[in-house]
Amino acid sequence: MAVIEETLASLVDRFNRHAAQTPAVRSELAGLQRSIAIHFSDGDHYLLELKDGALGGLRTGNSTKTDLTIRTDTATFLGLVHKEIGPMKALVTRKLEIQGSLEDKLLFRKLL
Repeated sequence: MAVIEETLASLVDRFNRHAAQTPAVRSELAGLQRSIAIHFSDGDHYLLELKDGALGGLRTGNSTKTDLTIRTDTATFLGLVHKEIGPMKALVTRKLEIQGSLEDKLLFRKLL
């Protein structure tokens, strides 16, 4: 699962750099605090925190109470990251499930 951990760390870094460099994104994220869980059906589960306009706290683990829960498999996740499959297609084909408020679901798109 090292590939997934590296990919997640890279996405977190990219997201944080973008948020720090883009005033509109900083403004949109101001005051938001969210817990995010990513469950891989064929691997580990990961947790992240969005706080003070930045993602952090990437760790393996499982939590039953998060604001946004993403469920997928490794191949679909990597396909999403590499733009080989779109989020809508993954949702429609049930290769991706996102649980959370509409606002939080839209946040997921920004992570990619």
